[in-house]
Amino acid sequence: MVRTPLTAEERERGERLGRLLREARGGRSMAEVAARAGVSAETLRKIETGRAPTPAFFTVAALAGTLGLSLDELLAATAVTAGPAAA
Repeated sequence: MVRTPLTAEERERGERLGRLLREARGGRSMAEVAARAGVSAETLRKIETGRAPTPAFFTVAALAGTLGLSLDELLAATAVTAGPAAA
């Protein structure tokens, strides 16, 4: 299966998600948070560094729950900001 290349917007959104998760993790180790969320530390590392900019919904939901973030918070923090309306 060939995956279509990500747009710059998708990559940027993935980077914002990674920063938010990294900040929410705080002083906790990556291994600890990943284990509690039921994902591998490598998966969390890839998300936090933007190398996995479009993680599966259930992965994001598990990490959000572990870190005490609501999905609404994640959506707001990673939403694409609309540019000027076309006339």
